[in-house]
Amino acid sequence: MKTFSESRAGKNRSVNQDSLLCEEGAVGELSNLFIVADGMGGYNGGDFASRFCVDNVKDYILKNNGGSIISTIRSAITAANEGIREKTKANEELKGCGTTIVLATIKDDILYIANVGDSRLYVIQNGALSQITEDHSVVEEMIKSGLIKKEEARFNPHKNKVTRALGVEPDIEVDFFEVKLTKGDRIFLCSDGVSNMMDERTLEEIAGADKELSEICKKLIETAVNNGGKDDATVVMIEV
Repeated sequence: MKTFSESRAGKNRSVNQDSLLCEEGAVGELSNLFIVADGMGGYNGGDFASRFCVDNVKDYILKNNGGSIISTIRSAITAANEGIREKTKANEELKGCGTTIVLATIKDDILYIANVGDSRLYVIQNGALSQITEDHSVVEEMIKSGLIKKEEARFNPHKNKVTRALGVEPDIEVDFFEVKLTKGDRIFLCSDGVSNMMDERTLEEIAGADKELSEICKKLIETAVNNGGKDDATVVMIEV
């Protein structure tokens, strides 16, 4: 396995509200752990929520053993959601903050994925790009209802409005996915500061290029910035 990760604040932002984790080695009973979290809510709130989420999910997994992969991840995300809500109750400055999370772990040849919000996970197999996660967002609901076309979504004024996030509601619904992997497959997790700033064809061309993962990550970030850099941009890249 090869991995690389990078994160950069948006052009007009002094604080990067994205957080990431890229652990090739074991985390508790998981063989590895990869996370991208995109915080939201005020100057300090988004930064706090995403970092708290990543740190607490990792800590929970380290301390809690014995369950299945899915049940462990679900419990870790639930605990992080509760923790963010407790912190925001005690600190007025953090009121209203929240965060997305997209999480992945690989065991044997199976990729396990969890998702809340609109941060994404893609898989590239045989040169073809596939979005595995489904956005929990207003524009995704508009696409499903036929109000807009998928290619119009990233230009819609509601593109940054999520319908699910950690820290917002007492109960959190997590989506799970599984993908069978083969040698040479690539996986990448990203915040919407990357996926909203280019079309899928560009994503596929960059992420599927025959280059080192470090070059690919940097190219994805640079393209997002050059196309406007309106949001923080984060990428975690994995090659099987």
